[in-house]
Amino acid sequence: MVRPVIFFILFSFFLAPHQVLSQQLNFTVTINSERAKTQDTDIFEKMKSAFEQFLNGRNWTDADLKPQERIKGNLLITINDMPQVGFFSATVQIQTVRPVFGSNYESLILNFADRNWTFEYTESQPLEFNQFSYLNNITSLLAYYAYITIGIDYDSFSPRGGDAFFEIANNIVANAQQSSNPGWNQNPSDKRNRYWLANDLYNSQVMVPVRDAYYLYHRKGLDLLTTKPEESYENIVEAIKMIQEANKVQPNSILTISFMDAKSDEISKILKGAPMELKQEAVEVLLKVDPNNARKYNDILKG
Repeated sequence: MVRPVIFFILFSFFLAPHQVLSQQLNFTVTINSERAKTQDTDIFEKMKSAFEQFLNGRNWTDADLKPQERIKGNLLITINDMPQVGFFSATVQIQTVRPVFGSNYESLILNFADRNWTFEYTESQPLEFNQFSYLNNITSLLAYYAYITIGIDYDSFSPRGGDAFFEIANNIVANAQQSSNPGWNQNPSDKRNRYWLANDLYNSQVMVPVRDAYYLYHRKGLDLLTTKPEESYENIVEAIKMIQEANKVQPNSILTISFMDAKSDEISKILKGAPMELKQEAVEVLLKVDPNNARKYNDILKG
């Protein structure tokens, strides 16, 4: 499956007004409220339903996707504190997958931990969003990750195909900076927040090789694994080298970390079937880019 070309997104205003659009996301929201100081647990069920409806019930693009083609994801929200009624402090773990051509396998493509989200929520609260202005910290965060998710997915199907979506995510960050809420600002002591992820994806020339690696790894790597395995292995290793290229210039960037967090298990399993020369080449690079998973990568040489 190939995502519709970006042309139709940028020029959507030429579409006929009667055209029926379909949703693009299929997210499951899970809320862990064990730490919340409240007996009213029903609010979290309503919160889950409202958040899922916001993500899955609207059209983020003009892409006409069938239900089975929608981008699958999980959003785990852990409520860390509820200092007063209606106010919440939470962490968010977002994971999304991408189908691999010619198989039933779904590849984890985004695995990102957002450690600092504060928001206000009351039951039956309408969740309104405007990409051109900041309305609240709920819809800004959910919309931000919707566009990040779609952008990375599009990057994996066409070279830098996610540009238009990363631009919107970057604008959401800029609009949200007027608020006092954490995670949106250029904080040098916290380079793993929303600002830096959007910056790496949209503004940073240093990180362009990582974006190109998404395409090479998935479209020219995983998607060819069953039909052209040798070419697939070569492209996967080349994609890893591109990650190393960016990491040399900007070590431990959030985009590099996010890529490896999503791919380390998969890489260690898939490359066990590669020729030994490619295995050795890949492991040498992986140990430099992601030394925390050294044991996992050294196992590639055993398989």
